[in-house]
Amino acid sequence: MAIPGSSRPVASNQAGVHARLAEIVARHLTAPDRKPIAAHTIAAFHQAACWAGPTARPLILDSGCGAGESTARLAQRHPGALVIGVDKSRCRLDKHRPPPDLDTLKNYRLIQAELGDFWRLAAAAGWRVTHHYLFYPNPWPKAAQVQYRWHGSPAFPALLRLGGRLEVRSNWNTYIEEFAVALQIAGYGCRVEALTAIQPVTPFERKYYASGHRLWRCQADLDPAGAVRPTAAETLYSEVFTRQETR
Repeated sequence: MAIPGSSRPVASNQAGVHARLAEIVARHLTAPDRKPIAAHTIAAFHQAACWAGPTARPLILDSGCGAGESTARLAQRHPGALVIGVDKSRCRLDKHRPPPDLDTLKNYRLIQAELGDFWRLAAAAGWRVTHHYLFYPNPWPKAAQVQYRWHGSPAFPALLRLGGRLEVRSNWNTYIEEFAVALQIAGYGCRVEALTAIQPVTPFERKYYASGHRLWRCQADLDPAGAVRPTAAETLYSEVFTRQETR
């Protein structure tokens, strides 16, 4: 009998790591992402930067945070840090309700922004995070969608430049395998493992776990002065704010 609210495992027409992944990652590591950044993401990043302020407290990103349950859990786990959850969907963010035991937390903030562009702005502004979490990103499982996956996207170098301890979770092992390959191409070591007995931190993780999916994660320590030095202009942050202010 099906479990109420259960979900199906990821189905894909791709077998194993994408044949063009190495080529795609290498190209993105050597060519800057010149896609214009939307005004709403610039404003959202400015909001996040003002909230974080010139503080010495550790900074943590929960990227693709959905309704923000994981952001609150991370804020509880890291009480001395500032935790920023970023998601592009206002609908999902508006569903945020802090778990009853966490409704007094003041060390996290949810931000609506295009995630890859938020990373670009943060990296160009010199942000360095201590931890970076990507819990169950959209797998884009069709082979033709490989460049929509974060490790295959032009935003991947910006993610690397943010540094910190990176943790990516997925219920599609190919996504995790590809992320590990992309990190290795960029010169970073990583660890891949199956998750077994866990306390779910997101609604998706809860559903996947209850549905009997196999869950995976990739972990890596991203030294901000590490192997990759993307060529994106260091002046990106100041330039986009200047354009914004002169309109």
